[in-house]
Amino acid sequence: MSATEAPVPVAAAAAALMAQRFRGYLPVVIDVECGGFNAATDALLEIAAVLIDMGTDGTLRPGTSHNFHVQPFEGARLDPKALSVTGIDPHHPLRPAIPERDALQRVFREVRHAMRAYHCRRAILVGHNAAFDLGFLNAAVERAEVKRNPFHPFSCFDTATLAGAALGQTVLAKALAVAGLDWDAGSAHSARYDAERSAELFCLVCNRLRESFGQARERAQALGWLSAVGDEPRDAEGAVD
Repeated sequence: MSATEAPVPVAAAAAALMAQRFRGYLPVVIDVECGGFNAATDALLEIAAVLIDMGTDGTLRPGTSHNFHVQPFEGARLDPKALSVTGIDPHHPLRPAIPERDALQRVFREVRHAMRAYHCRRAILVGHNAAFDLGFLNAAVERAEVKRNPFHPFSCFDTATLAGAALGQTVLAKALAVAGLDWDAGSAHSARYDAERSAELFCLVCNRLRESFGQARERAQALGWLSAVGDEPRDAEGAVD
């Protein structure tokens, strides 16, 4: 495991803003590197998570990173073509890999800490082509019989979609380039590197949408969906959604 920096205490104002920003969901960027494209049969080989922090001014920024090398599960398929893209040697003697269950539990522990700090009720996966990452995450959770998964089982935020709408580019490297953010092709296909770049892209797009969000929140309050600042979202009949 590695972390880019130690977690810092969250200001009460920032926690309230984060809880409001995504309807009580905490965005967490996830990237996986795998032994193929089939989540049911192919090995999960790396997983990285980047927490998203909120400033007291309402701006988002990438937070701490956590990444793990993962041992292929018993009977896992390892496609040589996929391994040639990632450059991963699953059986290298110096590869510090841990079992799937351990990797998931360590990631989820950090996510739950962040959820409590930001007063969020659940995490939501952010990823570039997020359905791929969510599919492998869910398959690993089921396989490892992990009972406490903090992530929503099917909803996600896709940075390819966000970048396509905001920047006109869906390829991560090109989206970062037109956004003025760094990209090192030599570091690509590392779960940690791709997750950190996706986190930068997610924060940039969301921060550019702050005015739009503010207007929508005012409308939601007028509709009675939010009774007061800091309250949880409510449906039309007043129930917590």
